[in-house]
Amino acid sequence: MEKKKTERQTIGILLMLLCVVCLCMGQFIWKKYEGLLPLAAGFVIYGIGALAMLTALGFGKLSVLQPINSLSIVLSAVLGALFFQEKMTPLRIAGICTIMAGVFILTRGEKQE
Repeated sequence: MEKKKTERQTIGILLMLLCVVCLCMGQFIWKKYEGLLPLAAGFVIYGIGALAMLTALGFGKLSVLQPINSLSIVLSAVLGALFFQEKMTPLRIAGICTIMAGVFILTRGEKQE
């Protein structure tokens, strides 16, 4: 029984990570490219992320899964720095590390309950 619960939680976490990637990639496509095709592709990818999030919520606790969505802030900052020459200041890096630490603590706590 415990193994099945852990597997469900892991699926929920993985689906939320898929959500983060899809949401950020959809937004990235909208910012980087112009035209109807990129707009449509962005919506499709963004929609897949939204469906992944809705599905994930059936596999774990909202209090653990929803904060994982904050990793989209981390991914957006990295994409911004790599592709749009946005500055990565020490304060921004500290914020990113804080978000990542918080998500790690929350997800590890879920697996240990």
